[in-house]
Amino acid sequence: MTRFTRRKVLAGAAAVAAMPVVRVYAQDVQERTIRWGHLNNADHPVSFGVKKVAEILAAKSGGKLKIREFPASQLGNEMQMQSAVRGGTQEIISASTTSMATVIKDFGALDFPFIVGSVEQAESLILGAFGKAMLDAMPEKDMIGLGYLGLGFRNATNSRGPINKLEDFAGLKLRVIPNPVYLETFKAFKANPVPMNFGEVYTALETKTIDGQENPYSVILSNKFYEVQKFVSATNHTYTWNVIAVSKKFWESMSPTEQKMLRDSFLEGRDYQKQQTIAAAGKSLEELKAKGMQFNEIAPAEMARIREAARPVADKFSADLDQARVTLFKSELARVQKL
Repeated sequence: MTRFTRRKVLAGAAAVAAMPVVRVYAQDVQERTIRWGHLNNADHPVSFGVKKVAEILAAKSGGKLKIREFPASQLGNEMQMQSAVRGGTQEIISASTTSMATVIKDFGALDFPFIVGSVEQAESLILGAFGKAMLDAMPEKDMIGLGYLGLGFRNATNSRGPINKLEDFAGLKLRVIPNPVYLETFKAFKANPVPMNFGEVYTALETKTIDGQENPYSVILSNKFYEVQKFVSATNHTYTWNVIAVSKKFWESMSPTEQKMLRDSFLEGRDYQKQQTIAAAGKSLEELKAKGMQFNEIAPAEMARIREAARPVADKFSADLDQARVTLFKSELARVQKL
């Protein structure tokens, strides 16, 4: 070996030795199929987010970790899926804060009416100290919280007439999420709230069992409520979040490498889903109008009256929550409402 060749070999060996060592052994990533259930249809931004996370996770794991999506309540309603996740027979659920509040009551604070007025405020709240504190509370209930996916602001539809002022709610039979906060909110508006599972809503609207319902524009469009509803009003009464919950039993069966892959994939996919949700809100509203729904905004003075009517709801339900978390929640609201 010449002196030049020897120098080249030594230099190459030194370069290899200086490279960081990443030890990902074959046994660190196993072949797994991860069932992810939610109640939205496959053309909804939540579904787009699930598909994006699945794509990223497959790439990170060399195709070993596969997410199989079950949209449109294929694995049952939220309470059934949540029970399956806690019991370890389902891996992941995108669950509303409303259904999560049946297990961890303080999630209910995120359903209080009119706590945020923009997507920016909603994002800042959920990514801040309160949102993190709620995820940290999940392991004691046999779930691991990956984070949140936004669905957008909820708005009311009905078949009787536009909602332009507080009095227009009076007597309306509106389907609401089976949750005390929603029931009390619409009672405060003098409406007649009807708790009902989501899968029953279209038929109830079609048969005039109820006059209306409330959901983000993307959900209204995806579920074709425009076929059985005439009026959509920009009430923007709550911003809806899904909590992404992983079965603790499943999580603990994964290697640290797999856990990191799943968590990182979710965080990357979440950014994509957020943009889809923002885009879908405007696009969905335009499509609803194109399909014949009559849309109206509510004058600021009338919105102030509606918000004032709802004010006692948060006070009432805050009294039943963990007071340390209520204090944190209020401080976070004060912060984000300045944005």
